[in-house]
Amino acid sequence: MQCTHTMHGVQLRDPGNVVLTRLPVPAAAAGEVVLRVLAAGLCQTDLHIRSASDSRTPDGTTLGHEIAGEVEDIGAGVTQWRRGERVVVHPCWSCGACSACLAGRQNACRRTGGRLNPPPTPGVTKNGGMAEYVSAPASALVAIGDLDPAIAATLTDAALTPYHAIRTCRDLLDPGSTTVIIGLGGLGNLAAQILRATTATRIVATDISQEAIDAARPWADDTLRSDQPDLAARIVEMTEGFGADVVLDFVGTDATLQLAASLVGRYGAIRVVGLSGGTYPFVARSAGNSLPRGVSLMCPYGGTYSDLAAVIALAQRGEIRPLVTRFALGDAMSAFDALQAGEIRGRAVLIPGEAAT
Repeated sequence: MQCTHTMHGVQLRDPGNVVLTRLPVPAAAAGEVVLRVLAAGLCQTDLHIRSASDSRTPDGTTLGHEIAGEVEDIGAGVTQWRRGERVVVHPCWSCGACSACLAGRQNACRRTGGRLNPPPTPGVTKNGGMAEYVSAPASALVAIGDLDPAIAATLTDAALTPYHAIRTCRDLLDPGSTTVIIGLGGLGNLAAQILRATTATRIVATDISQEAIDAARPWADDTLRSDQPDLAARIVEMTEGFGADVVLDFVGTDATLQLAASLVGRYGAIRVVGLSGGTYPFVARSAGNSLPRGVSLMCPYGGTYSDLAAVIALAQRGEIRPLVTRFALGDAMSAFDALQAGEIRGRAVLIPGEAAT
């Protein structure tokens, strides 16, 4: 590989301390490739890592779990990729051999060391892509062709996660159904786009931000401010008193979980994607329980490798269009601060090689 022995990268030095620094350039071990990073997304997970006093992210980890790049070097045994091919990296580095992986459920890999442990993830438990180069398993790559790398990088989380959540309740999304989206940030906005592109469900989109509502309006059938006191009653009225077939919660607070429970219909589905630490009490009786009979509640994780291929295909056809704000890698700390301050619409994306401002 023709490059210097060190590179710029964004590293969790120790709890709460994320810095832009010089790091060793990775090598391609057997079964791996080294990518020249073309784009790396930045999201709330990265802010959580930066602000946490302790986390499952080891000190010294290079951040960045949304990665698009070009194959630069190839490790022993890798035959499916060639130098120069442009790819994204799936964020679940599964074993590929357990029963879940063989069934195509790589995000549910059984060889992770424990029932609460997800598969290894770049930028979270392994070195990630907020750097000039990154190494990754050859099995975790998906080709992107000529798709804009800044767009492609965001698909590995901001589109993959809502696509998978939607797919887990696909049997409820027939014509005549109603789906409510709570929270219209980067993932919620893409959820509306994915629903419009892949289903015939009626889309009701809610958020506290009028700007977020306006951004989702092209794909939603109805948009409502989530801070109005009669929101649940209005949505239930839209469904002739039955309630929503599917509720997608991209916030995950006590209030949004309660809202989801108050408007979902019998045998409907609540999918909680937001990670705000909310709780909802489960009551094992009918009396006093706002959750109707038959409702399924799930906190889905990531998505499968085929899910990632699907969202790439949707983006290549122009059916989903992530909104991105580009920063040079050298401006990474400014990008973190802007995202923390709520100044980013859509996804912040770091671009190595661009001049810092």
